[in-house]
Amino acid sequence: MSSPSSHIPPQPFGLSWRKCLLNLLGSAILAFGLYHIHSYAGVTEGGILGATLLLQYWFGISPAWSSLVMNAASYLIGWRILGRDFILYSAVAGGGFSLAYAVCELFPPLWPSLAHSPGIAAFAGAAFVGVGIGLCVRAGGAPGGDDALAMAVSHLTGWNIRWPYLVSDMLVLLLSLSYLPLDRMAWSLVTVVLSGQIIGLFQKSPSYQ
Repeated sequence: MSSPSSHIPPQPFGLSWRKCLLNLLGSAILAFGLYHIHSYAGVTEGGILGATLLLQYWFGISPAWSSLVMNAASYLIGWRILGRDFILYSAVAGGGFSLAYAVCELFPPLWPSLAHSPGIAAFAGAAFVGVGIGLCVRAGGAPGGDDALAMAVSHLTGWNIRWPYLVSDMLVLLLSLSYLPLDRMAWSLVTVVLSGQIIGLFQKSPSYQ
């Protein structure tokens, strides 16, 4: 008689099925919040997430595609530093985000009224971003290439990793002033700070170590 473990399919590339599923779940939560809250409420994020919304506004490029390209470029830069497993799990999360966002775009927004409630959108958006990315980080990956890029910059410059994160967030937020009024930018800063704190709660130890 075969044991129950014999019915478990082999792990792809030696990765854990549980961690792959957690990365897919986290990226789906992130995509849901980014589509239904951020893209309609005029509240943005920093880093690659904010850059995807910037490109969507100015050039009509869907975050489903722009995130895929920017994440791939970031992973290519940082894969030697972060290690094979991190990159593979991040590829699962990044691909899951693009797929989930593309699915969300097939439906109308659930809460269009949030366009007139930036405060509620800032806190709700931070919750979706923080929980989504936090789950991916706990599972050894990241739906955005920010982690890979920040680690690469930190390695090349010797800076503490918090500075590359801060610089990228502030740069994207400053560029976002091209389409967001100052009051929405203030709420965007609230979202960036809160989502970062939530991610920190999930991250007991750096996933890339």
